Amino acid sequence: MNQTAQPCPCGSGKPYAQCCGPCHDGTAAPTPEALMRSRYAAFALRRVDYLLATWHPSVRPAELELDPRLHWLGLDVRRSAASGDAGEVEFIVRCKLNGKAGRMHEVSRFVREDGRWYYLDGVVQEGKPRRR
Repeated sequence: MNQTAQPCPCGSGKPYAQCCGPCHDGTAAPTPEALMRSRYAAFALRRVDYLLATWHPSVRPAELELDPRLHWLGLDVRRSAASGDAGEVEFIVRCKLNGKAGRMHEVSRFVREDGRWYYLDGVVQEGKPRRR
């Protein structure tokens, strides 16, 4: 990806190099929303290394395989909040799998340890717990 020319996949409207790119290169996300956006961009860009590194170690899977048929189309952050070292982000993602459009509405939980935010888990708003 040409970082200077391309808009960030997270939909912020900023160039990738000024948005999620620094997080993908090792800079700590400053807020739960910034981590959520950078994780979405990592899914879109297939950055498995970043996804695993930003998953809290207590719940991180040993490995992660992304479905190559899944294409991410957009992220809509509905609300974001942080209190101390805990955070929550509600969002909707749009995607396509095998040409069929889909969407997921989730509330994700985040925790900050040693100055870094980590993804803990999320609850799909249709009521099913889901970890991504």
